[in-house]
Amino acid sequence: MIAVSPPTPFTPAQLRERVQQILAAGVLPPIVQAGHPVLRQQAAAFAGQISDTELEQLIVLMRNVMHEAPGVGLAAPQIGIPLQLAVVEDQFDVDPESAAIRHRMPLEFLAILNPRYAPVGTETAAFFEGCLSLSGLQAVVVRHERVLLRFVAPDGRDMEREFAGWQARIVQHETDHLQGTLYVDRAELRSLSSNAEYAANWAEPGIAKARAGLGFLPELH
Repeated sequence: MIAVSPPTPFTPAQLRERVQQILAAGVLPPIVQAGHPVLRQQAAAFAGQISDTELEQLIVLMRNVMHEAPGVGLAAPQIGIPLQLAVVEDQFDVDPESAAIRHRMPLEFLAILNPRYAPVGTETAAFFEGCLSLSGLQAVVVRHERVLLRFVAPDGRDMEREFAGWQARIVQHETDHLQGTLYVDRAELRSLSSNAEYAANWAEPGIAKARAGLGFLPELH
């Protein structure tokens, strides 16, 4: 077996320099794609490595990148910054049937530092999801239906907030990014589909048709 060393973590000075470079560029940075080592390392916990002003500017930049993509969440490693910071927001219009089946409600903009989640109850839900760092693909992921998220707000306050349904899926996905985990690590790989095949065959509120057609999660009824 070949020994694999984990990526060398950034020093606080290197992390701040990376943030300053991205902020100074004056353009939206590209979204890092799967295969880049920054997506596979545990991001550094935020501990004042950048100034309050730089943090505020970085949050604004990440929100703009998320909107431009477009997406409902973005983690700092996805723009090459190994820092435990993510932004989430879901204001997309979805049809009432999909919203009801997926328990999808609008999510106001939120920036989270050093997040951790824990399940609330035992209920899970399985739906297709994608990732801006795995462009063009979707797969079914079984996730906790309800979670308690503990995080630090940009103003330094320790926060706890419960999320359910699609909102819970979003915060789990983004928190996973900060631990070096991509959604495909948790996915039902037989469900993995290109966006084109998903649109042609499996684009419906639930996953019953895809589950039968692709042969995954046979224990569900």
